[in-house]
Amino acid sequence: MVLHGFILKPLLQQNTQRSVFLCVLNGITMDGGAHNNPRTVEEVFRDFKGRRNGLIKALTTDVEDFFQRCDPEKENLCLYGLPSEKWEVNLPAEEVPPELPEPALGINFARDGMQEKDWLALVAVHSDAWLLSVAFYFGSRFGFDKADRKRLFNMINDLPTIFEVVTGAAKKQLKDKSSITNHSTNKPKSNSKLEKIPKPPAKEVDEGLDEEEAQEEGEEEEEEEEEEDEHGDTLCGACGENYASDEFWICCDICERWFHGKCVKITPARAEHIKHYKCPSCSNKRARP
Repeated sequence: MVLHGFILKPLLQQNTQRSVFLCVLNGITMDGGAHNNPRTVEEVFRDFKGRRNGLIKALTTDVEDFFQRCDPEKENLCLYGLPSEKWEVNLPAEEVPPELPEPALGINFARDGMQEKDWLALVAVHSDAWLLSVAFYFGSRFGFDKADRKRLFNMINDLPTIFEVVTGAAKKQLKDKSSITNHSTNKPKSNSKLEKIPKPPAKEVDEGLDEEEAQEEGEEEEEEEEEEDEHGDTLCGACGENYASDEFWICCDICERWFHGKCVKITPARAEHIKHYKCPSCSNKRARP
């Protein structure tokens, strides 16, 4: 039987220890009660972001480890994102129905039957659907009203989907958005009220500086502002978060995606000795049988 590209095999009966593990994995106690379950919109969104970041790591920076864990010889496997920003490939819960919605079943059986990038994109799509189902399961369980549900969706919708991060679509959308923004800002403005107010003379900025020093300082500030504007919408290829000028970033010379140094375990000191940087995804790319 095939479901959205995943081949399903009969599930084997699992032992009690396995059942306990999955309950802990999903934050559920064995008596059916919730363990640290989110109850407010902010808590549900925090849970969503933690699980999302874990799934993105599995499909980007940890992709080689994820690939190896999805052995087609094993039983039906699922990819779980955890609130702690970690991920786990494991068997599904025994309980029917499960305490939390379950991820797509049998992702390992499709691994060798398609191109790796297509397989990762397919897992990403199902992971996006699972994240939404978990978030709105909490919303229903704890009685979110229409306003709360709308606020939760808008908070989620402000983040790129896992599929967009994994396939690079998020970066393309940012480039298109930046191009449109630059085009609109370059249009002449006929309304005199919209014209920029001229800056005060350099000497008025700081009377203690001479004219040349004030001019140099102004140029440096403008360069910093331009850099912030240029990269402000750039997303990390690993965690999907926005660019911040106070964090170290590194760009892959192959796919040209940017990453937080901490996400790919690269420090500024180490980066000085790297002539051509390859991100984990590009480093692990090879022909699959």
